[in-house]
Amino acid sequence: MKLNSTAIFVSCALATSTWAQSALAQVEYHIDLTEPQHHNAKVTVEFPKAQSDELVINLPVWRTGRYDILPVADGIRNFKATDSRGKRLPWVRSASGEWRVELTKPTKVSVTYDLHANELGDRLRHIDDSHAYLDASGVFMYSPEFRDQQVLVNMDVPKGWQSHSGMENGRKSHSFKADNYDVLVDSPIETGINQHFSFEADGRDYEVVFWGEGNYDTEQVVNDLAKISGTASAIWDDYPFERYVYMVHATSGVRGATEHLNSTIIQLPRFMFRERADYLRFISTASHEFIHTWNVKAYRPQGMVPYDYQSENMTSLIWLSEGSTSYFQNQLLLRAGVMTPKEFFADLAKRIDRNMHTPGRDIQSIAESSLGQWVNTYGDYAINHSVSIYSEGYFTSMALDLDLIETTEQQVTYRDVHRALYRDFKIPKGFTVADVKNILKDISGKDYQAWWQEYVDAPKALDFDTLLAQAGLKANYPKDKHTIDAGITLSSKHDDLTISHVRRDGPAWQAGVIAGDEVVAINGLKVTASGFSKRLEDFKDGDEVKLTIFKNDRLTDVELTLRQAPKGKLAISGVENPSDVQKATLKAWLGIDWPFDDQGKFVKSDSVTK
Repeated sequence: MKLNSTAIFVSCALATSTWAQSALAQVEYHIDLTEPQHHNAKVTVEFPKAQSDELVINLPVWRTGRYDILPVADGIRNFKATDSRGKRLPWVRSASGEWRVELTKPTKVSVTYDLHANELGDRLRHIDDSHAYLDASGVFMYSPEFRDQQVLVNMDVPKGWQSHSGMENGRKSHSFKADNYDVLVDSPIETGINQHFSFEADGRDYEVVFWGEGNYDTEQVVNDLAKISGTASAIWDDYPFERYVYMVHATSGVRGATEHLNSTIIQLPRFMFRERADYLRFISTASHEFIHTWNVKAYRPQGMVPYDYQSENMTSLIWLSEGSTSYFQNQLLLRAGVMTPKEFFADLAKRIDRNMHTPGRDIQSIAESSLGQWVNTYGDYAINHSVSIYSEGYFTSMALDLDLIETTEQQVTYRDVHRALYRDFKIPKGFTVADVKNILKDISGKDYQAWWQEYVDAPKALDFDTLLAQAGLKANYPKDKHTIDAGITLSSKHDDLTISHVRRDGPAWQAGVIAGDEVVAINGLKVTASGFSKRLEDFKDGDEVKLTIFKNDRLTDVELTLRQAPKGKLAISGVENPSDVQKATLKAWLGIDWPFDDQGKFVKSDSVTK
């Protein structure tokens, strides 16, 4: 196509105008980290020209990946707002995370405030003399009016610090840019004294950043992360990113992890990387957060699209976002050869055992648990009356997976559901319960309405024997090993006889014992915390004992009848002489060949057959 000079001029003028408007619309952040010793920083936000009579400015009251309202704004002091000429603007605090700045005429607005950042374990913000971890939801304010505009972050940092983020680098050192606030809020920054590594997997670029000294092996971690990163095609057809950053904190005690749009942060006490059990916990967490890059960050339930940073985001499908991710995490490790079949099934057995000892599975549905996640509590009441979106969501996903495999004769799995969700409901779309049911029917030919009502909308105690048998598996406790159970869990504190949990419908529950009571004696003889379980072994199934306790500070005797319970760890093995269908089910489910001999014992191998 030939353009005349006038057309070229108009085209250039339009391009220049568009660039100018874009530049004017950019929100610029600056954070001064040059005096980090006391966890403090100074933040400046430059907003474009506002046309209304007030500019609403917010700091989120929660952060993505954690479904709790947090006191985020408590870290803000000395909030000030000025116009384009530097004149102070009046403002009012209208909510915990909201400031309203009064305007008499259109003007750019500059906001400054002091930030205190010492919430490392919340993975929200942390500043000290060795680093700064900055999750924008706890650091950078935004205005709904400019939420969709491009953002630029510039940082002043101490000499020798290195800065990393999943965001694009800006033109300056220690500078990053993003398309909008939603990208910024989901792209944390790690800056400080750290180790940095990079690798490529399946056509994508990856980085690994370590902060903190510890007994981790950087070579092992990077190699295993590379294996995991190259295995995503087992579930999805492509990637929602070109570059991804794993951030690892070796800390003085806190632990946990959070997924983000193009990165993840994983925290573990600094000397809990070397032992195999500890390392598996770490690498499983890394797999979990990596999977979230699709399941949550690329597609998520309608109730969470778009994120409302100032209030709860309600949905009955958080179990699918979190529980399904937990369900897939070790499968990815298994397929990548990072975890052996024996280790995989040991973890599954542990999860089953914990589920069977959670009385709340008879009380609360997984849909109700999802809706109640924002006010979820932990401890005695939760165990007895609730289920976790993570653990119960894991088993709801497993039950659905095995049902799909059986219904379609090993042709369709739960992975196909997530492949369809990623294909058809990428952000900014969100999916509903009806959408998931439609996908299930489309890929299997079966109407899952009745299944959903039984397993999702109502409490469901799963029959694990039947589920495992589909794949030629069985779960058993050690034979002829039993213990005596009172249905009591004592405090984890040393030498503390305070009861932290009383299992619903157990012996102590039926006797009226509650959490918070303090045990003093059994049958009139003093008992210690370390000797409590051993003392119970002096009795047998059905024996009645007198438990002396302090209840509301009053000494009280209660009678309870002890019960027998299995002793030892639940273990999963293969059935003898499994059928071809059972072997095919295991292969469709986990992507591995039959790992047992004809007696159902694990074949000795350190690798996974893919």
